[in-house]
Amino acid sequence: MNRPLFSVRLSRSAFVLLTCLFTSILLPLSAAPADDAEAAAQAMARDQEKAGYIFRAEAWTGELEKGIGKAVKMQLFKGNDYCIGVAVPRKSGIHISGSVLDFKGEPVGEIQPVVDGWGFLLFFKPKKTGVYVVTVHQTEAGKRKDTACAIITGYK
Repeated sequence: MNRPLFSVRLSRSAFVLLTCLFTSILLPLSAAPADDAEAAAQAMARDQEKAGYIFRAEAWTGELEKGIGKAVKMQLFKGNDYCIGVAVPRKSGIHISGSVLDFKGEPVGEIQPVVDGWGFLLFFKPKKTGVYVVTVHQTEAGKRKDTACAIITGYK
């Protein structure tokens, strides 16, 4: 009869405690890229607050795959000037670009890229209230790999 060299029996509460411990250690490691992307977008926003833009407290965060861009719908209102900050983690080596698309799928507004390529600002004043789309994609200038992306919106 084969017997294990040693055996460990855990009570249910000990198992739950160990599971929580390992999860709490691993979750911050996986959440770090999203936090870094959001921090980069927030940094760009702080610079624009001096120009009078008011930024929403929450940012959109999601995965930006290396071969596929991302399109995020946004409700924008006629009469507001918008500044939309888009970023990936600063030290990722990834370069991104994008645009705001109108109802017809045409790019509108002005893009101001960050020198290192990890982010950009989009400036746009809609002529009509409605749903617009912010697009983001990785460029050939940097590394190409899956990463976190954050979008923050401000208006004045």
